[in-house]
Amino acid sequence: MAGLTHELRAAGKKVAQECVNFLNASPSPFHAVETCKKDLLAAGFKQLGEGESWKGKVTHKGKYFVTRNASSLIAFTVGGKYEKGNGLKILGAHTDSPCFVLKPKTAEKSSGYKQVGVQTYGGGLWHTWFDRDLSIAGRVVYKTPEGDLKSTLVKVEDPILRIPNLAIHLTTADERTKGFSFNKESHLLPMLCSEAVSELINGKPNAEEKPSHHPELMKLIAEKVGCDVAMISDFDMYLYDVQKGVVGGLYDEFIFSARIDNQISCYSALKALCDEGEADIDKDEMVSMIAIFDHEEVGSASAVGAAGSFTLDVVKRLIAVFDGTDPDSYERAIRSSFVVSVDGVHGVHPNYSDRHHMNHRPVMHSGPAIKYNANQRYATNSIGSSIIKKIAELSSTPIQEICVKNDSPCGSTIGPITATLTGINTIDIGNPMLSMHSVREQCGTIDVLHMNNLLSSFFKNYSKVRASLPLD
Repeated sequence: MAGLTHELRAAGKKVAQECVNFLNASPSPFHAVETCKKDLLAAGFKQLGEGESWKGKVTHKGKYFVTRNASSLIAFTVGGKYEKGNGLKILGAHTDSPCFVLKPKTAEKSSGYKQVGVQTYGGGLWHTWFDRDLSIAGRVVYKTPEGDLKSTLVKVEDPILRIPNLAIHLTTADERTKGFSFNKESHLLPMLCSEAVSELINGKPNAEEKPSHHPELMKLIAEKVGCDVAMISDFDMYLYDVQKGVVGGLYDEFIFSARIDNQISCYSALKALCDEGEADIDKDEMVSMIAIFDHEEVGSASAVGAAGSFTLDVVKRLIAVFDGTDPDSYERAIRSSFVVSVDGVHGVHPNYSDRHHMNHRPVMHSGPAIKYNANQRYATNSIGSSIIKKIAELSSTPIQEICVKNDSPCGSTIGPITATLTGINTIDIGNPMLSMHSVREQCGTIDVLHMNNLLSSFFKNYSKVRASLPLD
């Protein structure tokens, strides 16, 4: 790990704590977008609405953001020297992580306990959710006394749910030798409370009533909203681990937290955009943009996912503000643009190092890794990698490279989707991490600093780097 210094370690610890604060404030995609909105507004950005005209509102040197479904967000700055047909520098990431989502009807009971029905979202390491202190967070739609529909975000801080493990003495001999297995429908039901204590506090329920949700759960949600239970129309509610993320390890060199995949990339992209200097914006000939999407963990194919129309809708509207009647300014802008898709990378595991090829073993504290895959699971090509390596060189950021073994499956992310949808040259990169898709994941503090520096350098230096390497 050449170049590791005490100064770098101290700076990494500082930004890592900022990142942890972001993670702790964002237990759902809705909360992640809300956290971004607060930082953007504090940095002088103005919110635009998709349902309103942008004519006269988007100007040179302006800073703006727009949301869709409150779970995806695009923010951008317009360079002072931006002209129609000029390109966009885009950072992409995603707001969602594997978790459990409450079912439309959650009321379940078994053996004297009230349970909550959940759906699995994404490809989680579900066994890691056993024996964790869990709660709920998300969006609630409710009716006002006047009959209007409103929505608000809810986060229950207390640990109200738990998925208990099966004691080893109750497992079968086969399970003990081959590993414990579970059914995702019947064995992942979180416990809410016992029926006995519920009846003690609330009285015996009417046997003829078959509520969709346990009354005590709905009462808690209604209290958080500030309305009567009957006024709740529906919700998008996620389970999360109430244990907060921390900076840890013997030398405070790691982050231990939920949702590292991929909210740390949202944090770094947001910071790079918010930290753009006014002087840099004034002289910029391009648009700097971040696009963070929901639904990546389930394939991105939705109105708010990277495979939806959100990116192109915003890009087309932005270009239309400046292009007048130019018939090909959009096409010229697309050819001049570049997307950096930022998502987690599988760092080499000290107990399973054979799962990585010996020449492609990203380690923590050694900087972001460029992702390669010949089968287009990642969008990287030699042009994109050369551009990023040069941008990294200009910011003194170390770069690693990863390519999965031929006998190993390869994940994917929004990079290939974005490249396919837009035709923009795209690269996939990310910071090394361990325990990806676990309820609690791990990454290096110094790599957060390296990523912040790289993404800031991308906004500052892409134009001149690209000028020396024309793209077709």
